[in-house]
Amino acid sequence: MLDPRRHKQLEKLIAKLGIPVTDEINWSLLDLALTHPTLSQTANYQQLEFVGDSVVRLAASELLLETYPDATVGEFSAIRKVLVSDQTLAEIAQSFGFDNYLLIANSAAGDSAGKGSRLADAFEAVLGALYLSTTTMALVRPWLDPILSDLAIEIRNDPALHNYKDALQEWTQGKYKLLPEYKISEIDTGHGSEERFIAEVWLKEECLGEGKGRTKKSAEQAAAKEAFLALIA
Repeated sequence: MLDPRRHKQLEKLIAKLGIPVTDEINWSLLDLALTHPTLSQTANYQQLEFVGDSVVRLAASELLLETYPDATVGEFSAIRKVLVSDQTLAEIAQSFGFDNYLLIANSAAGDSAGKGSRLADAFEAVLGALYLSTTTMALVRPWLDPILSDLAIEIRNDPALHNYKDALQEWTQGKYKLLPEYKISEIDTGHGSEERFIAEVWLKEECLGEGKGRTKKSAEQAAAKEAFLALIA
C-alpha cells in the first residue's frame, strides 16, 4: 500500500496534468513510473517506460492524423520524430516539475548531464502507467493533446521541421553533392551547467556554424541550426 505522503505528492502531479483524481488511476503504477533505477534494480520505471514509448507515439500519431488529414506520411513522420524525441519529452516533463516527484538516489540526482534523459524516461513511464490504469488513452490524450498540438504547429511553421541536421544535409547535398562534417569537443561544464559539448559544422573547409548542448547530438543540432538559418537567410 502506498505511503499516504507519497500518495498526496502524486495527487499534486496528477492535478498539474489536469487529470481528475479518480479511482481509475493505478497509484502504485504511477509511483513505480517515478522511481529511478538507482533506487531499485527491479522495482523501477524501466518497464513502464517501454510501454510509454509506444503510448506517446500512438498519441502523437492519432493527433496528427486527426488534425492534418491531408498531410503526407512523410510529413507525419518528420513531425512525430520531433514530438516524441527525448529532448521534447524532457522539456514537457520539466514544465510540470517532474524532478520534484522522481525518487532517485542522491548520487544520480547530482548528474546534471543525465537530467534530460531521466526526465524523458520518467515522462514515458508515467504515460505507460496512465495507459495501463485503464488500458485506454482516456487518462493521456485529454491533457497531452493540447501540448502536442501547439508543438506540431510550431514544427510545421519551421522550414527545417526542427530537424536542422537533416535540413542542412539536404541543402548541402543539393547544392554541392557533399555532406557536412561535425567536429565535437567536450567543454568545461562548471557550476552544474548542462551544456557539456560544443560542435562545429564544416563544409569545404569552412565552419558554417557552432552550437552547444548537453549531448553530442543536441550540440550538433544547435550547430546545424545556426548554419542552416544563415544559409537560407
